[in-house]
Amino acid sequence: MDSSTDDTESDEETGAREVEVPLRLYKVVTVFSTLFAVAFVVGGFVVLDTATQRARLSLAEMNIALALLGVVMIAAGALVYAFATRFRAEGMGKPKEQSDEPSNNG
Repeated sequence: MDSSTDDTESDEETGAREVEVPLRLYKVVTVFSTLFAVAFVVGGFVVLDTATQRARLSLAEMNIALALLGVVMIAAGALVYAFATRFRAEGMGKPKEQSDEPSNNG
């Protein structure tokens, strides 16, 4: 395979995964997605802690439905954060891997 073909394919894949939006929208998406992600993760741990009574209950005694809700909330928070990182504002630079400049951090 030609290495120039690999570069083109990786640029297209990365570009398709990023969404370029106006700066004002980028700020709103970043703030609220981070807020929701943190709330879901912390809330999920609180729900999971409640379901297991601070991990003191045996598997037979704990509330399985509440424990599953806690795990789903934690996963939802992670997904919200992961998808929000796909947004970038107009004029923001490319990720390090695609930059023509060498990284000097190790």
